[in-house]
Amino acid sequence: MGSHLTHIVWDWNGTLLHDVDAMLAAVNASCAEAGLPPLTLDRYRDLFCVPVPRFYARLLGRVPTDIECRTMDASFYRHYEASTKNTVLAPGAKQLLVEWQEAGLTQSLCSLAPHESLVPLVRTHGIERHFVRVDGRKKQTSTGKAEQLAHHVAALNVDPRRMVVIGDALDDAVAASRAGARAVLYTGGSHSRANLMSAGVPVVDTLAEAVQAAKRLSA
Repeated sequence: MGSHLTHIVWDWNGTLLHDVDAMLAAVNASCAEAGLPPLTLDRYRDLFCVPVPRFYARLLGRVPTDIECRTMDASFYRHYEASTKNTVLAPGAKQLLVEWQEAGLTQSLCSLAPHESLVPLVRTHGIERHFVRVDGRKKQTSTGKAEQLAHHVAALNVDPRRMVVIGDALDDAVAASRAGARAVLYTGGSHSRANLMSAGVPVVDTLAEAVQAAKRLSA
């Protein structure tokens, strides 16, 4: 049996923040600038992966150059940031954060979103006070979420065996495993259910189900 759960590490994009529509719109705007056809939501979820250059390779059908990666990154973030004003939290997210904190338990936020844009956005949604730590990406990384989560966990005074990572991507499950934590994956983001199921961890359709699944992992 596992150690008792005391801490949740939340992902941001596609998990607490319901931004999959904004993500798809930004990806398609970037594709248009690169001369690529638009993606449907299902196709986007089938293709999306991290590190992001691998996703670009799937779009292009070949390994992209460094210049192409930088160009597509810049295009994506330009279009995405223009649409973030219309994004909202996932259904029930704020109440779940309140309830977890009121139960005397801790939670944090770890994201590959740029730190300088993540923190103001979290504040805008009025949820910063519920986290003991908020970490966004502060440098380019080729290792996906694993390196980011490792730094995040090291900065927390919490045994990783008492943590569950809740995210929307296969990379969240991989990063959690490498950090010594467990994971629950949520279908509201950028991956299809079929892709998420391949991680071998609980897959759920709501964040409320994610919290319950996290509790069961360490019961």
